Amino acid sequence: MATFKEVSPNAPAGTKLLNWIDNRFPLTPIWEGAWGKYYAPKNFNWWYIFGVLATVVFVIQIVTGIFLTMHYKPDAATAFASVEYIMREVPWGWLIRYMHSTGASMFFVVVYLHMYRGLIYGSYRKPRELTWMFGCAIFLALMAEAFMGYLLPWGQMSYWGAQVIVNLFSAIPVVGPDLSLLIRGDYVVGDATLNRFFAFHVIAVPLVLLGLIAAHLIALHETGSNNPDGIEVKKNLGPDGHPVDSIPSHPYYSVHDIFGVSLFLIVFAAIVFFAPEMGGYFLEFNNFIPADPLKTPLHIAPAWYFAPTYSMLRSVTSEMMYVLIACVLAAGAFAGFKSKLPKPFKLAAMGVALAVAAAMMAIDAKFWGVVVMGGAIVILFFLPWLDNCEVKSIRYRPDWHKYMYAVFVVMFVMLGYLGMQAPSPLFERLAQMGTLFYFGFFLLMPWWSKIGTCKPVPDRVTFKAH
Repeated sequence: MATFKEVSPNAPAGTKLLNWIDNRFPLTPIWEGAWGKYYAPKNFNWWYIFGVLATVVFVIQIVTGIFLTMHYKPDAATAFASVEYIMREVPWGWLIRYMHSTGASMFFVVVYLHMYRGLIYGSYRKPRELTWMFGCAIFLALMAEAFMGYLLPWGQMSYWGAQVIVNLFSAIPVVGPDLSLLIRGDYVVGDATLNRFFAFHVIAVPLVLLGLIAAHLIALHETGSNNPDGIEVKKNLGPDGHPVDSIPSHPYYSVHDIFGVSLFLIVFAAIVFFAPEMGGYFLEFNNFIPADPLKTPLHIAPAWYFAPTYSMLRSVTSEMMYVLIACVLAAGAFAGFKSKLPKPFKLAAMGVALAVAAAMMAIDAKFWGVVVMGGAIVILFFLPWLDNCEVKSIRYRPDWHKYMYAVFVVMFVMLGYLGMQAPSPLFERLAQMGTLFYFGFFLLMPWWSKIGTCKPVPDRVTFKAH
């Protein structure tokens, strides 16, 4: 039987109430373990605000989504009209809808920046591999959540965008047509599709996201947070058993995060009130037109956060296939003749390369475009084992590594822009170049990450009070 803690009869009412709760539910231990007495490196910079911002946006999406479902009708005949009803008739409905649509885009903004911070500071390296993988799974679930929510307004771009993406699955050999039929629930995108996407968007995927976020945070608290120097602060413990280069998250990072969240909410509110469509990037103009299965828009483009992977999908043409086949054969030849693998593994690698090249010649390019689009996300899961640099943080890597990361960002942004533009020969070549660089960046990382002389890493974190 648990021992009840007592407080002074003269204690404030708040203290007595908290003691009463703690004797029946471990509220204070949970708070202290999760944040109040969680020690984090003292040299965090503003790159470390985006995880908190992602949590804030997630809460905004849940709350606004609950209110939207009170008036939204997941029916092909009435879905668009119900959104218009929310915008025009429901008190403050326009604000809730714009907060939700803006939140979708801002979610991806902060998640992309959060992942890039992990990339430049080596937050995926040992011992945080599982934390990174949970984060990548969150990103994958978030893309599924956004895609399903994208269909719900039942506008022209929602309908035709879903039509294009769902039909891509039919390119998968053998199971493709049945898989597309299963996703749609009908032979065309229609009422059945809308209903199942609504169910997944408001119930199934959010539950998966909550579980993954919990796993991500548990893994983070188990290994401790990384820092801009990439130093394991747990190696230097003080007399109290806490790392000497760490500080309690509360109140220090509580103030830091509250200030960052306040700035973010100012930007968020400015977008919601003054530019919720963001020039057609956050809310496409075609989506203010009811879905018409008989009238195809001149240019079908995805939301901006899907554009980089969509651009990679479109870049895989019959001509591009020859380049990809050459890359696969070159990789097999390198593994067979230049690598230090045992002879059986060399032969196996060469055999796999030949088999893949043969499959690439036999199967239509559309399927390989789907593989490339999915591979762009899946390859992120393997990043902890692709990076062979002896240091974690970009601060102490060779200077040319910084240029490599800068070019990666430029290429990724370029792919995003091209994915929203109408196809053209020039844009096709640029997208193919960006796709090759994207995959080359990761697949060649075991080689290029070892090149160059790293700077000495200090024993303690570098920190200047401000």
